[in-house]
Amino acid sequence: MASLRDLQKRINSTSKTKKITKAMEMVSASKLNKAEMNAKQFKPYSEKIQEVVANIAGGTMDATHPMLEKREVKKTAYFVITSDRGLAGAFNSNVLKKTYETIQKNHQSTDEYTVIVIGRVGYDFFKKRNMPVTKEVIGMADQPNFEDVRQLASEAVQLFIDEDIDELKVVYNHFKSAISQEVTSKKLLPLTDIAQEATTSGMGQYEYEPNQDEILKVLLPQYAESLIYGALLDSKASEHAARMNAMRNATDNANDIIDDLTLSYNRARQAAITQEINEIIGGVAALE
Repeated sequence: MASLRDLQKRINSTSKTKKITKAMEMVSASKLNKAEMNAKQFKPYSEKIQEVVANIAGGTMDATHPMLEKREVKKTAYFVITSDRGLAGAFNSNVLKKTYETIQKNHQSTDEYTVIVIGRVGYDFFKKRNMPVTKEVIGMADQPNFEDVRQLASEAVQLFIDEDIDELKVVYNHFKSAISQEVTSKKLLPLTDIAQEATTSGMGQYEYEPNQDEILKVLLPQYAESLIYGALLDSKASEHAARMNAMRNATDNANDIIDDLTLSYNRARQAAITQEINEIIGGVAALE
């Protein structure tokens, strides 16, 4: 059995760790509120630009653009969103596991795919396994704005327009609630379903100036970039929620450990006191 001193040291050490995890939980909760608000505020813009693009692309048979054309998939790019730090439960591992399994299932060689990654955890994961990483961003802000991701999103879209890739998919954690995040994989490019969205949305018609093709040249890349930014905001909210829950669980575990150690400490102390009493009684008896 551990000595009283050892038990007391472990109780003190666990108590200090508990204070740290509790503080990290509170910080993550504060960041979550802001991140959730950012995601909700971006949604109306995302829905409106989707409506306009769908209307232009689906409202006429004459509108053409490389981003609307489905072609033979010779190379796929995976846009993977992770975090720069751990201590977030299964937030990163779930995304990376999903991506890795998809790549292993669908591709025979590294010539058939490439990875665009946000976050140090994801970058280290793919580099360690010698998987091709075309572009990466490390050090993304906890509350990113569009300028933080504009260049990366633009470069990803340009890869498709230049036919360096034939398909672009994004893999990230979708924020459902503060206690639930879901790994999501979406096809971003080509935008082959855009005409169907126009049909099912029941939106009104627009008049275009100068013409649909000229508008699509500007609007479609912006739309694709907005999809990437929306996924990033969604992922950031999930990250803060996952870290908050992980730190809460760590705090609860620390409480359980402290309770168990305190019980062991009290039992050991009681045993020591009983032993001392017995020794005193034995000594008195020996003197009689």
